[in-house]
Amino acid sequence: MEKNPAMILMLTARDAIENRVEGLQSGADDYLVKPFAPTELVARVHALLRRTDSKSTNEAVEFADVSLDPIMREVHVGDRILDLTKTEFDLLDFFMRHPRQVLERTQILINVWGYDFGGDDNVLEVYVGYLRKKMEAGGYSRLIQTVRGIGYVLRTE
Repeated sequence: MEKNPAMILMLTARDAIENRVEGLQSGADDYLVKPFAPTELVARVHALLRRTDSKSTNEAVEFADVSLDPIMREVHVGDRILDLTKTEFDLLDFFMRHPRQVLERTQILINVWGYDFGGDDNVLEVYVGYLRKKMEAGGYSRLIQTVRGIGYVLRTE
């Protein structure tokens, strides 16, 4: 699977055209001059995320004995097909697209539930528990592992 590169948004007080051009030519994906409105920052981050997400969201992904097909919205663990809710599927999809990367709780909540999620922080633990139960049925090993104080990682033990 091809890994998406990190997106770079420069936040700076340098507002001259030559500074903007230099920043973009040096590898930044976007350039925002201070002071800026928080809503503009959020809109630019959303735009960057849309660009990275659109590159890979329709590609099937595999990790260990798990395969995920986003077009069919099917997940196979070994020879079993998992019956997942929309949120469980989206959460597993996010983990599968970032294998062996420690993902912070906030990063997961933003990418799966959205920026405006106003629910309980405990929802992540609940859904990880649901996924683990369904994935580990039949004796399969735990792939979604807790990283204490940070978040979760998808890896083999």
